[in-house]
Amino acid sequence: QVQLVESGGGLVQAGGSLRLSCAASGRSFNNYVMAWFRQARGQEREFVAAINWNGGSTRYADSVKGRFTISRDNAKNTAYLQMNSLKPEDTAVYYCAARLYVMSTGRTTYNYWGQGTQVTVSS
Repeated sequence: QVQLVESGGGLVQAGGSLRLSCAASGRSFNNYVMAWFRQARGQEREFVAAINWNGGSTRYADSVKGRFTISRDNAKNTAYLQMNSLKPEDTAVYYCAARLYVMSTGRTTYNYWGQGTQVTVSS
C-alpha cells in the first residue's frame, strides 16, 4: 500500500505558476504510476497528467498540454506537478493518485488517493 499527501496549492493570479507536490509513504514507490486529477466545484473529477515509474513516459489532458509538467523523484518518493500560465478554469481541488505498473488516464483505475489540495486562480 501507499499513502499520499499533497501540498503546494494556493491562490494565484491568472498567468502565474504553482508547483504541487505529492509525498508518498509505503513500499516500492517506483512500482507505481503516479497521476494528478482535479475536481472543480460541481464537476466530476478529471484526469490531468500521469507519469510512469521512471519518468520516461508521461500523458497529459489536452487542456493542460504545454502548460503543466509532471515529474517524479523516486529517491524522495515524491511526484510533482509544475503548473504554468494558470487560467481561472484551472481552479479546482487537485488530487494525487497512484496505481501499480500500468499507465492509465482512467479515474476508476487508480487505487490510492491523497486528500487533495485547493488551487484557486483569480482573473
